[in-house]
Amino acid sequence: MMNILIADFDRKFVEELQRNWSIAGTNLLVCSDEKTLMPLIKKTSIDLAFIEVPFLMLDNMDLISYLKERQPGIEIFVLCDDRNWQGAASAITRGATSFLKKPVTLSLLENTTNKIQAQQQNKSNTQLMESQVLDSLLGDTPEMRKILKTVYKVAPTNSTLLITGESGSGKEFLANVVHRYSKRANEPFVPVNCGAIPENLVESELFGSKKGSYTGSTADKKGLFESANGGTLFLDEVGELSPATQVKLLRFLQSHEIRRVGETEARYLDIRIIAATNRDLQQAMHEGRFREDLYYRLNTFHLQLPPLRDRKPVIPNLIRYFILKNKEAQGKEIHDLEPAALYALTKYPYPGNIRELENIMEHAIVLSEGGIIKLEDLPEYVQVEAREKTVAIPHIKDNDGKVANEEFAQEDIVREDDEEIESPIKPIHFAPVSGQTDSAGLLTHNPTKYLTHNPEPDEEILSLDEMERRHILHALSICKGNKTEVCKKLGISRATLWRKLKELKIEMDGGEE
Repeated sequence: MMNILIADFDRKFVEELQRNWSIAGTNLLVCSDEKTLMPLIKKTSIDLAFIEVPFLMLDNMDLISYLKERQPGIEIFVLCDDRNWQGAASAITRGATSFLKKPVTLSLLENTTNKIQAQQQNKSNTQLMESQVLDSLLGDTPEMRKILKTVYKVAPTNSTLLITGESGSGKEFLANVVHRYSKRANEPFVPVNCGAIPENLVESELFGSKKGSYTGSTADKKGLFESANGGTLFLDEVGELSPATQVKLLRFLQSHEIRRVGETEARYLDIRIIAATNRDLQQAMHEGRFREDLYYRLNTFHLQLPPLRDRKPVIPNLIRYFILKNKEAQGKEIHDLEPAALYALTKYPYPGNIRELENIMEHAIVLSEGGIIKLEDLPEYVQVEAREKTVAIPHIKDNDGKVANEEFAQEDIVREDDEEIESPIKPIHFAPVSGQTDSAGLLTHNPTKYLTHNPEPDEEILSLDEMERRHILHALSICKGNKTEVCKKLGISRATLWRKLKELKIEMDGGEE
């Protein structure tokens, strides 16, 4: 049940909302005076709040900070008019989600609630998927298995971690894995992009501030460190912190105490720090841009994430994960992936790493038709190698048993005389993942492969030589015996083709062409 608070001084308006509210799975709480608001909030956990600007300051207390402290995942919409819209803008800087300009209607509030409901459900489903496919998403290479082995050992401790790797390589995802395998799994995980906070606000954002400590500070403000109390604070791009903030972070790591800007009283916090960067911190340290003592404090354990191009086996698993993740957002059911598209996706180098793959999959899902992602659904720059290297062998059959496409991509296309042709890529079919989970909701083992090929019961298993022979014969048939065209399609030299014809005892009429 989702608890929704509506606080507005217009009594008739809130009574009308209470009478006509129609969203299932929600419990509507209304308030039209200051005296009843705090008792209502204290006895009930609030998931979504619509609050008129005059309610935001109660007895010199910032209501937004109070609500965020009690329930970090709460969504807060501020109701304002032309007279107090500045108060709404200020509320957004303190953690409110957005503002709605009055007069607001029942339908607007219900539509907003429906969107938040869907977002929270999608977030819950995504977290479940992340838990279930952890090994499939991260552990399919020796390097990643080594990293996961370290994660499983370090996660239950309070040790600090430093995660390095290229932008988009999954540093925040890995930090979240550490948190969810830790004893703090039920406490907040607070991610902070240190490079996105203006330099003049970074200390107040991280450590909080006292009312009047700087221009525009109209109330006591809790910082992100306090929001993470009891849980994990993830400092992304930690190399962007200013020297002054680095000193404060070092002091916290030594004493677990902070001081809000403008205060002299220290506050003790129980927080685990996980830091990440795509910068070379050792180089920054040698150049005097990053404190040496802070580096060694953060670097108790160091996890170096390889780029996606160095862990290609995980790409098909990530593809399915992003298809599932985008299912509700895009409203499309994807049940198959054309082999040529899979080939293109596995051969693309991904300079933007996992983040770029996610954007590519969103692009493909939006353009796809009939539940199948085809090569032409991918961005053009991803299609290039597949169009250059595609070889001609039969595609998978459609529901009527007819050949759907005469173009098929191979996993490894022959390029040198001494290379062997490997079996073609199998189409992706989607199978559910299930298994035992631990207290953090993560799989204790990976009982099924995330992506599987579902063979027909009577499917023939060919030897590699026979499959290679049929493949070359098919190419010769498509190209009407033109050997130059066959070499071009197969991506091999003429010498290799002649050698294969001889080895496989394929007799040909005709000359060079």
